[in-house]
Amino acid sequence: MCDEARLLVVAVVFSTHHASSEEPRLVPYRATVDVPHELVEPVSWLIYAQRCERGSRWRKLGCFRQALLALVHPRKNEPLPSLAAGFGVSTAAAWRYVSETLDVLAAWTSGLYEALTGLGEGDHVIVDSRPDPHRPHRRRRAVLLHETSQAWDERAGHPYSDCTPLRFSRATPGRTHDLTAARTHRIIQTCERQGIPVLADRAYQGAGPWVTTGLKRPPGGELTLTQRPANRTLAAARAPVERGMARLKSWQIFRRSRISPNRMTVITKTVLTLERQR
Repeated sequence: MCDEARLLVVAVVFSTHHASSEEPRLVPYRATVDVPHELVEPVSWLIYAQRCERGSRWRKLGCFRQALLALVHPRKNEPLPSLAAGFGVSTAAAWRYVSETLDVLAAWTSGLYEALTGLGEGDHVIVDSRPDPHRPHRRRRAVLLHETSQAWDERAGHPYSDCTPLRFSRATPGRTHDLTAARTHRIIQTCERQGIPVLADRAYQGAGPWVTTGLKRPPGGELTLTQRPANRTLAAARAPVERGMARLKSWQIFRRSRISPNRMTVITKTVLTLERQR
């Protein structure tokens, strides 16, 4: 997010328990969310278009407030009752607002072929997978595609490689191997058909000649003097994907989720749409 972006102020409510048998009192306070105004405004226009298409009647929250509520939910991962009280609506209404907005944003996500169409000659993608944080004992994996580009670091005064997410696949059971997940979603086959090189870690060994992976040390042996620099070069080329994952983890819902794992696919598509608009 650029320095000129404005931070939006939201009201958050937390409960104060006391010894009496009455309901806990809710104490509101003002807080900011690191979502720029320029990102909330186009989302509000999408909500406005959906309301016009459905012919929706008057609602308590306007389009901008609904968009802000829907973005605060995955960004801060606050309990929905607290967010609902902060925006002055019921929990059921807040859940409906969030679900509608997430479905609208997820619908704007392009498919795998469309995501790769914009890449030109000399470009490459990085394939990686990350576990779903919903259940540590039953993790689900999602295969990610990333496009690397050059960005300028104003503080350091030199360019660095940045990573832009291109595609989040549907989540698969945690027992699924990385290579099996990539083959299930036909990521490697599509990249080979499009002529786009793929960089991956050693979990994708055996994917074919179109995928470049690191070299494993042979049993009881060591890597040669030419294999070690090749592994270091590949690791440096894959470094932007870790930077991109760190940016995605700024959405707190990816750290600890309180929703169904099946719903996380919609969340990831929504975050993908928002990150490509920033």
